[in-house]
Amino acid sequence: MTSMNSLMWFRQDLRVADNPALVAACQFAKQHQSKVRAVYIVTPSQWAQHDVAPIQINFIQRHVNLLAQSLAALGIPLDVLHLEWFSDTHAALNDYLQQHNIDAVFAGSEPEINERRRDSGLIEQGLPLTLIDQDCVLASGQVQNLSGDMYKVFTPFSKKWKSIASQKAIVPLAVPAPVAAALPSPAAIEFTCPSRNSEQWAAGEGAAKRILEQFLASQVADYQAERDFPALEGTSRLSPFLAIGVVSSRQCVAAILARYPEALVDDTCAAKTWLNELIWREFYRHLLVAFPHLSMAQNFNELGKGIVWRNNAQEFTAWCDGQTGYPIIDAAMRQLNQTGWMHNRLRMVVASFLTKHLLVDWRWGERYFRQQLIDGDLAANNGGWQWSAGTGCDAQPYFRVFNPMTQSSKFDPDGSFIKRYVPEVARWSLKDIHEPKTVNVNDLFASPQGDSYPKPIVEHKMARLRAIEVLSALKRG
Repeated sequence: MTSMNSLMWFRQDLRVADNPALVAACQFAKQHQSKVRAVYIVTPSQWAQHDVAPIQINFIQRHVNLLAQSLAALGIPLDVLHLEWFSDTHAALNDYLQQHNIDAVFAGSEPEINERRRDSGLIEQGLPLTLIDQDCVLASGQVQNLSGDMYKVFTPFSKKWKSIASQKAIVPLAVPAPVAAALPSPAAIEFTCPSRNSEQWAAGEGAAKRILEQFLASQVADYQAERDFPALEGTSRLSPFLAIGVVSSRQCVAAILARYPEALVDDTCAAKTWLNELIWREFYRHLLVAFPHLSMAQNFNELGKGIVWRNNAQEFTAWCDGQTGYPIIDAAMRQLNQTGWMHNRLRMVVASFLTKHLLVDWRWGERYFRQQLIDGDLAANNGGWQWSAGTGCDAQPYFRVFNPMTQSSKFDPDGSFIKRYVPEVARWSLKDIHEPKTVNVNDLFASPQGDSYPKPIVEHKMARLRAIEVLSALKRG
């Protein structure tokens, strides 16, 4: 009798701990006294179309190599298939299943529209694919309002999410037991696409777990007070691991509850603010499923179609390069360009500046971020950009325009973050760093410190009034 082998298809879940799909594949094999294989599919052309950052591709490659080692210890071989497009998947997997006598494929479901279309197409074509909701603590569709619809405001979503989660046992799954004898150490895996070195970031499930435990042990209580200051190490730095599934949301929430059992029911809990950030992550992922057009570069608020963006290419390039003449904006953009990561407060500040001060379409900024970020994630990236532009779900009001000078003095008061990334202003007075302007009303854009640093690209008060006028297209009648 032919063995009924199973296949675990890894995607945005590059871990062996708390991986329900992997557990299901192992249980299937145990039930049928058969073998388990694993596969990861590289699709360079599809990734390029999705603007996946080269630094994230390298981060993924490093983790696929580590995953192969972890799986070998469990007796599970990992194969990497190099295709180009999602449309190539059916033929490649069909051949793979026949070659290895595989009867069942297990994978974690994904919220993005192209991935969902790929999966439903594979199932329609007869691939024995079982999808398991494991991307969020609460699966999409589980958190609904009284009408049975997805929430469009975060606060009631968060309350309902906590209410449901508090009734559940949030216990991460253990690493499955070995299904066969340990395999020899696997050969190094190299992706056939451009990548950028990510070695400044630690890699591996063990590293992610240590970062999580250290953050909860020594920083989470101060998170609310320190998270907005980019010069401090006040954030968890777990976003790159969450984005590709090296650590799961459930592992994070379970770790919070282990230290703060009251976190889901007590709004005074020290971990409340970070827990809310995890719930925001789930909110945006649920939105992708409920409103597929978000995956297709469309405004959540249809009134956004009425915005007449300026889309000045030169100004956009200056923003990308960190040459706007506003030190806080430029420091943030240079941090992104140099490290592949940007502090969360600064993501909001630069997004507001691009969409409101410069009136550049949020999609331009969203795409640039995706092309640079090691923690690139469509749901969070789209949600953040549309929030900043005022076009999104439960977004910042269109008439609220961040003042970059106020943001600078409030969140980098001694200029230490700015000086790290914009050394041209290191000798400036703090007043000039935070308020890059001149007292000469006849030349608003002259830099009092000389020409080594660009003049401000736009004057704040004028830009604010212009933004309110143009973005008033979002005002409901």
